[in-house]
Amino acid sequence: MQLAQRMQKLSSAIFNEMEQFKKKVEARGVQVINLGVGSPDRPPAPHIIQALHRAVDNPLNYRYPMEGLPGLHRAVAGWYRRRFGVELDPEKEVLVLMGSQDGLAHLALACINPGDVALVPDPGYPIYACSILLAGGELHPMPLLAENRFLPDLSAIPVEVLQRARLLWLNYPNNPVAASADRSFFEQVVDFARRHDILVCHDVAYAELAYDGFKPASFLEVPGAREVGIEFYSLSKTYNMAGCRVGFALGNARVLEALGRVKSNIDFGVFRVVQEAGIAALEGPQDCVREMAATYQQRRDVLVDGLVSLGWRMPKPNASMFVWAPLPSGYASSRQFALDLLEKAGVLVIPGLAFGEKGEGYVRIGLVQEEEVLAEAVERIAVMFGRGNISCAVRG
Repeated sequence: MQLAQRMQKLSSAIFNEMEQFKKKVEARGVQVINLGVGSPDRPPAPHIIQALHRAVDNPLNYRYPMEGLPGLHRAVAGWYRRRFGVELDPEKEVLVLMGSQDGLAHLALACINPGDVALVPDPGYPIYACSILLAGGELHPMPLLAENRFLPDLSAIPVEVLQRARLLWLNYPNNPVAASADRSFFEQVVDFARRHDILVCHDVAYAELAYDGFKPASFLEVPGAREVGIEFYSLSKTYNMAGCRVGFALGNARVLEALGRVKSNIDFGVFRVVQEAGIAALEGPQDCVREMAATYQQRRDVLVDGLVSLGWRMPKPNASMFVWAPLPSGYASSRQFALDLLEKAGVLVIPGLAFGEKGEGYVRIGLVQEEEVLAEAVERIAVMFGRGNISCAVRG
């Protein structure tokens, strides 16, 4: 039996390798501290869980859900109005998804023809490139470099590429590089998209995990953004609902209609029980959101301050649930360093190379453990390096 040729372009090799190596380390009796996964480690707030319980008892919620509940459409539109000052038409400018990755994966099927080019961040969240390859499109990597504040240099994209480009992926606050973009950058993006007739797709999943008073912007805040793009938002990180699988695509009505048409041929929508929990999350008390952001900020400080005290220098992010750490001196391979860290310290991080060629020279560290566990990770790393000073070669 032969597999489709497109499968040759898809790979999760580094992620699988780290998981297999973790099992070998655990087989030796080591309790691995897993800082590789990007999944929240705490449950949703009690009022969200209570909404789930109530919805489970409603026998009408077990039919095919089809389109999103009108109440959920209104709830996310109301949340966008309160949070970003963006007015959305709940019926035409909001599409309910089975988590934002559902839309990220399927959008290319609605917008990309074989041979079309997509502008993809490097390093970047793997689904951006994967979705284009599955649709038969071609990738043009946009390097995210420290000297550019990890923002793509749109002026560096060759003219011949722009003539074939149909889609631009953006993600701020970013996974994996934990960088943020301001409104002025999004204004440049809107102008760029207009001039080159390119659809902008912005992933804003980490907007509420922000620290030190920073408030990430929505791409849709910029005048004209809805004419050239859409935005993806998820309840997974904001409300610790990753396993519930509910998210949204918002913005350009024509693009959302096309994405919705693709999905109508693939699935029957989000479980109504989950949708009702989503309404409770978006319209209920928001103390849980502020408390979770404060928790991640404290975790960030424990981890980064601890590692910096060892001499391992790294930027302190102002948003996201990750730290993007340059390799210590003496290491040229992010894969080798991650394997050594797992072998010698029992701490799992993800090699930067897993997110693209420009990710080499870094590792991604997730803030997905309690403070005392992160403090133990710092202690283990100190022991691994003989409690000496860890010099660090910062890369661009």
